[in-house]
Order: sequence, then structure tokens, then C-alpha cells
Amino acid sequence: MKDFKAVVIGELFPSPLEKLEESCDVRVWKERTPIPTDTLHEWLEDADGLISRGDVSVDEELVSAFPHLQVIAQSSVGYDNVDVQACTKKGIPFGNTPDVLVEATADLAFGLVLTSARKLHDGWDYVRNGQWNTSFDIPLGTDLYGKTLGIVGMGNIGRSVAKRAQASGMNIIYHNRKPSPKADDVGADYVAFDELLQDSDFIVVLVPLTSESKGLFGAEAFKKMKSTAHFINASRGPVVHTDDLYDALVNEDIAHAALDVTDPEPIRKDHPLTNLSNVIITPHIGSATYETRNSMSQLTVDNLLAGLQGKRLPACVNAAEVKQLS
Repeated sequence: MKDFKAVVIGELFPSPLEKLEESCDVRVWKERTPIPTDTLHEWLEDADGLISRGDVSVDEELVSAFPHLQVIAQSSVGYDNVDVQACTKKGIPFGNTPDVLVEATADLAFGLVLTSARKLHDGWDYVRNGQWNTSFDIPLGTDLYGKTLGIVGMGNIGRSVAKRAQASGMNIIYHNRKPSPKADDVGADYVAFDELLQDSDFIVVLVPLTSESKGLFGAEAFKKMKSTAHFINASRGPVVHTDDLYDALVNEDIAHAALDVTDPEPIRKDHPLTNLSNVIITPHIGSATYETRNSMSQLTVDNLLAGLQGKRLPACVNAAEVKQLS
């Protein structure tokens, strides 16, 4: 008999799962659809640890209903589905995976900048539809060199995106709640939010979803952007008012949008946005590489095992608060 019981929502990579199974009896929900509430509650009755994913609401009701829970971990950097304060009240440490996905997400975000600028998707459609007859009527994009990139959210991912932009000869400005000393290392200048909207040729959004950032980009923000601006969202869908973005694209208030996240998510194939020629959408794949997802699985398991063993989690969101309660 193992020392602990763990519930895993979503698949883990084989090696981290084997490591977890050495210490725990593990039940894994492998389906891509959300786990039914009744099933989740049944599994959690005697569980010591939970590995959640974004479609599981870890709220006060859940953490209060299952007193056996000692630790909760999630394989993501964002955790807007988790009531961290409720976890803290119950003395439950909550861990995420903040650092291991930085470079993969930065690659994707800057890839969307490049895709948007050079109309890569349009080029593929042009070839696939048999339109490539001469070199005189190909889709024309825009240069990155010498253009201004505005980053909203200069955290670890923002700085990594800035490094890629720096290598492409772009001018970099950013907006945060406050200036970041580390931004100087990547040649990024702090500006007010409105100034960033007005001056940027490309805007990349990399903020966490909070009460402050929800709906940050709406009609007012889009109208302040250049009509030639490219808007890239690689953070969370609800940061953007989807209807307002649609209107901005249709009315040519901005030139193009490239989105790795949407609201709602997943977005329907018949959603009005998907019918526009000046938008490209990817299915929330910022961390979707073999190497990164394996590292995320490993860190998630390390977080869970540390909590079960009474140790500090390698990546704990509420470490200080839980320590104060103990």
C-alpha cells in the first residue's frame, strides 16, 4: 500500500507519472472533456493530493468539502480557475509551473508577431488555392526591423519576447503596473499604457488574468491604436473584449490580430472571428512542445510530492501565507 492517494486531472508524461506512482495510489482522468463533478468528488473523498488543470474549478466549496487534501498542484503558469485564498485558509499549499514554459511561450508569442507581419498563413492559402502564378501578386507583409513592439506585461515571458524582438532590430516599449529594472537588460523602455497603444506597430499581451486585467482591451483601447497595428494575445482570453476586437478588425481600426487565447475558449469554428481574413487563431499552444510539457509535468509532480511530504513546494504560489498559518 502506498503512503498517499493522488487524483490527477489530465495526462502526465510517463516519467513524472511513474515517479508519482512510486509514492501514491493514483487515479488519472485522461479524457479531454472535463471530469464530471460527481466523479471528481468521488475520487477526492480520500485523496491527499490533487493535480488540477484549467477546466477544474478549485474553489472554496471544493477545498472545504475534502479535508484529506494536503496539497494542490497545477501544470500551468496561470491559475485563474483556482481560489488561492481559499486554499490558504485551509492551509493547503498550491503550486504552479511558472518558469519552465517561459521560452516555449515566448517562441510562440514572437512567432505570432512574425506570422502576422509576414502574412504566413495568407501565403500558405495562396499556394494551396492555386493562386501562385506569378511573383507579382503575392501577399505583401510588413518589416519587423525598425518597427516598435509594445509589450503589455513585462514578466519573464515578456523579457524573453523582448530578446527575440531585439535580435530582429525592433524598438521595444512596455507597460507594467510599475517599471521593471530587468527590462533595461533587453533595451525596453517603460511607457504609460495609452502611449504604448498609440506608438506600437505590434502589441503583445502577456499579462495574467486578474480583476484589473480582465477586459483591459476593449473598444477604447483599440481606437487608440494605429490603423496599421498588429495585436497579439498570448496571455488569457478574457483580457480582451472579443466583440470589440471583432469590430476593430472589421472596421479596420487595427490591421491584424494573432491570438493564442480566446474568450470563449475553445472558440467555435463558426464564431464571427474565424471568418475574418485579418486574424489568425491558434488553440492555446504557448507551452505545447514535448520538452516544455514534460518539464511542466515533472515540476507539477515535484510540487505535489513536496507538499505531501511536508516540504516547501519548488514553485508555490502561497508559500508565505501558508507558512504564516502553520
